[in-house]
Amino acid sequence: MNVALALTPSFTDRPMLRIACPFCGPRDYSEFAYGGDATVVYPSLDADEDAWHDAVFMRENVRGLQSETWHHVNGCRMWLIVDRDTLTHEIVSVRPAHPEWANVIAAETSLKEDT
Repeated sequence: MNVALALTPSFTDRPMLRIACPFCGPRDYSEFAYGGDATVVYPSLDADEDAWHDAVFMRENVRGLQSETWHHVNGCRMWLIVDRDTLTHEIVSVRPAHPEWANVIAAETSLKEDT
């Protein structure tokens, strides 16, 4: 038996990954499409080929907390930023990718708490 496989923890006894969409509530990850690393800063459209190559293909393979974009394709269709531990798959936070939507949710939450 492969030693690496023998030492790899099994996550089959854990529940499926659930993402707490700020618009729809907790949902199974199968409703979402992974969008990639949320920390990437893309170059301007007129940047040279090397800059685009590095932005698209040269990524860190983070071991631990990673900010990722996820698209809720089978729900509200909003883009979210999910902070997830790549070792345990624990989701630390979920927020809208667009800052104005985050402000709207914060205002609605504040109104609900006041009533």
